[in-house]
Amino acid sequence: MNDTLIKILYMISCIFFIRGIKLLGKTDTARKGNAYSAVGMLIACVTVLIQKDVMSAFSTDAATWGGNPLLSNGYCWIIVAVLIGTIIGAIWSKKVQMTGMPELVALFNGFGGLSSLLVALTQYIAAAKGDYFSAVSLGLTIAIGAVAFTGSLVAWGKLSGKMTFKGWVIPAKNAVNGVLCVLGLASIVAYSFFTAENPFGFAEIEKCGVIACTAIFLLLGFTMVIPIGGGDMPVIISFLNALSGLAAAFAGFAINNTVLVVSGCLVGASGLILTLIMCKAMNRTFGSLLFKSFGGQKKKGAAGPAKEPKAMSVEDAYMILEAAKNVVFVPGYGMAVAQAQHAVKELCDKLEENGAEVNFAIHPVAGRMPGHMNVLLAEANVPYEQLKTADEMNPQMSNVDVAIVIGANDVVNPDAINDESSPLYGMPIVNAHEARTVFVLKRGKGTGFSGVENPLFTNDNTVMIYGDAKATVSALVSEFNE
Repeated sequence: MNDTLIKILYMISCIFFIRGIKLLGKTDTARKGNAYSAVGMLIACVTVLIQKDVMSAFSTDAATWGGNPLLSNGYCWIIVAVLIGTIIGAIWSKKVQMTGMPELVALFNGFGGLSSLLVALTQYIAAAKGDYFSAVSLGLTIAIGAVAFTGSLVAWGKLSGKMTFKGWVIPAKNAVNGVLCVLGLASIVAYSFFTAENPFGFAEIEKCGVIACTAIFLLLGFTMVIPIGGGDMPVIISFLNALSGLAAAFAGFAINNTVLVVSGCLVGASGLILTLIMCKAMNRTFGSLLFKSFGGQKKKGAAGPAKEPKAMSVEDAYMILEAAKNVVFVPGYGMAVAQAQHAVKELCDKLEENGAEVNFAIHPVAGRMPGHMNVLLAEANVPYEQLKTADEMNPQMSNVDVAIVIGANDVVNPDAINDESSPLYGMPIVNAHEARTVFVLKRGKGTGFSGVENPLFTNDNTVMIYGDAKATVSALVSEFNE
């Protein structure tokens, strides 16, 4: 295949990628966007296989492969790898619950970083370092891929609860991370510029540089994410996604592959933009996310007796909802845990049949990953027009008869507005406390993922409905049916 045709195929692949990302911006075109991106990746992969002449890259001597000529065929191994990955992916995608989607996304980010890391190491083993630019690109691929991999593993462990990091404290963590970063960059310089051919003549430094770079940045991913608290997890997942894309882009420079550079830049740029948007939604700078992290801190209790929240039965809650003409749902991770989205859609339909206007106030960091609540509600076929941002709903909140908070905590905490001592202070929230009546559906009296107490629960206009969210919402639907 000539170079011109390869470039044309790469360009077509990039167009599919860009169009796919565009379509992913809306729920009604997201499936088509996924399909476009998949087609683009298929074109890119087939083009790479043909361009690199994978068939001849393997030994043609069947004796090398135990006398079996099939095993000497490079495509044989590629097909086996694709089949294994397809089977694992199909089973995993069918079995994973929506509550497990954030940690699955974290693992995907990690695997993306690991793939780029392995590409770079393979390039080094093949003694194909190239010029200084390619060598530095290869070193940065190792660095960023390693950070994305171990950082994503830590994020997965935190979200899934399979790794317990409570009480883990890294003394002078910023200094430690800074030293690791400097040492890692120094190892990239050692790998890139110290070879047997240059005037310095330190050939062994090249090998030590690769080993040190890999080890240091694997450790940096761990030390960087460990201190970041639960409340910041949606943002750090988005950032790690950006890193996995950036690693792929540098891998493209290292192996001189145009489509890998383009696709990596698309993922990296979109991930970084989303990270900055979410930081803005939390009224935090990107620097404070990495270096200060409020997660896990607890607000000191005020002097005097604590005010107890008021509880209400489902039957009494129904009486208030039956008379409501404007209802807003504020979903959070608790809705995902209870798998209550379909029951919520049923209650939404009953309220609309009863003459109420129903909307959903979606906070950008509700849940455990970017867009978590949107995915859940789209799965339940909630109309996209009813999904409002906090900025859209807050000006109307004082006219809302009932705000139903389902498993959300930090994104409706009034201390973010009223209490400068709160770790959440300054974070834009959904102003659910301004509604005439607030129903809070919770399993118990615990705090949210960030560990910060919420005074909304003891407000005069707030009532608690304790229990499983799905059971509670289903019971309210049953009340409307009677």
